[in-house]
Amino acid sequence: MATTLEAAGRAPAAEAPRAPAGGGQALTLALLAFAQLIISVDYNIVYVALPEIGGGLGFSAQHLQWVISAYAVAFGGFLLLGGRACDLFGPRRMFVLGLGLYGVSSLAGGLATGPGLLIGARAAQGVGGAFLFPATLTLVGTLFAEGRARDRAYSVWGAAGGSGLIVGALLGGVLTELLGWRSVLYVNVPLALIAAIAAVRLVAPDTVDRAGRRIDLPGALTSTLGVTGLVVALVQGPESGWLSATVVLPAAAGAALLAAFLLIESRTRDPLMPLRLLRGRGLRTGMAVTFLFMATIGSLAYFLTLYFQNVLGYGALRTGLAYLVPMLAITAGSLLAARITARLGTRTAMTGALVLGAAGTALVALAMAADGSYAALVPGFLILGVGQGAGYTLMFGAASAGIAGHEQGIASGMASTAQQVGGALGLAVLVGVAGLGGHASAAATAGAARTALFVAAAGIALTALVALGFPRRAAR
Repeated sequence: MATTLEAAGRAPAAEAPRAPAGGGQALTLALLAFAQLIISVDYNIVYVALPEIGGGLGFSAQHLQWVISAYAVAFGGFLLLGGRACDLFGPRRMFVLGLGLYGVSSLAGGLATGPGLLIGARAAQGVGGAFLFPATLTLVGTLFAEGRARDRAYSVWGAAGGSGLIVGALLGGVLTELLGWRSVLYVNVPLALIAAIAAVRLVAPDTVDRAGRRIDLPGALTSTLGVTGLVVALVQGPESGWLSATVVLPAAAGAALLAAFLLIESRTRDPLMPLRLLRGRGLRTGMAVTFLFMATIGSLAYFLTLYFQNVLGYGALRTGLAYLVPMLAITAGSLLAARITARLGTRTAMTGALVLGAAGTALVALAMAADGSYAALVPGFLILGVGQGAGYTLMFGAASAGIAGHEQGIASGMASTAQQVGGALGLAVLVGVAGLGGHASAAATAGAARTALFVAAAGIALTALVALGFPRRAAR
């Protein structure tokens, strides 16, 4: 890939420096895992607090979903730009920038006095995540030597990311119950500040050579607006109806802009997203897997929260604590992923993790009933959690395997954009399939959640088949 760049008259960016050995390397890995935990936690932390947020700021029932959706839309829309910025300006700079955006927007959200201010702050958090996520993933993939060190780094990073989705629900419940809904936003401020200071001390300055390279502004504009329009349509569809103007117009505009983006990328000298990267089997398969993974497993927390609160009668705190068992199982699966991959290879390990995820999801669905209990869910949670944790850990590393260091950022952005669009589409589809009304009985809620989980289990099984497209042993 470097040869291709040089032939086009462009100097490739310098490779990122290696992490320091010994204790310094361990601290660097802890920092990257901590940053990934912040991203994952922030995605779900407001779910449990939504009723209190709606009452506190006077949200209408139609607009409350945008507390979640504003983050998802901005995150998905800016990921390609964030990934390319890592390659052009350096992952350390984008890491600190993303954390800064997180801290400032979280403070603004906590101080919000109306719905518009909070939604704007959540969108700014999403932009911060779009710069922070590819920077974190790029540093993991370039700071650690290939082999055991990199496999271990991905395991720790994956454990933080996979369990963070559950920690968000747990922490959100605890903070909302004890300190009120504003605390779920304020908590990010000190966390982001600590991580930014640690990054300046632990990660070596970027040594990026930008000679002859520039930001592809037309590509950045069309891709950001195109993905944003598509995600807006997907998250608004279940609420407004798929044929409403608020869905059809953003979808049409998004599709047209993405078509323009692909045309621009095929002709520009220094593209935002080099289309030749899609020739790589690992990245193509990785994008499909991340898309389907978030469309299925990534959407389960929504239905589990409904089941906990509307069927089992849990409050915010108890709902958060109910996610503790899945979190522990996810962490275990993430930490086992490196060992399994070393023995079996990426393709077999990823496929096996998804098969476990499908089986665990089906078991959880079978245990859902109007008169059900939490204990009946535990066996399914354990199996699902191990599969989810291992799968989350493996899929991003497999997607970027074999990509040159100076293009790790955009490869990460491509995979994570697929992840965000998949999450929005999957939730919209599953909500539509479940057909759950606003004031459903416990029996109706249990039935709807069970249906959604069975459909998700089938989708996870399909994802396992797609994962067979990975090379038998992904290139390091």
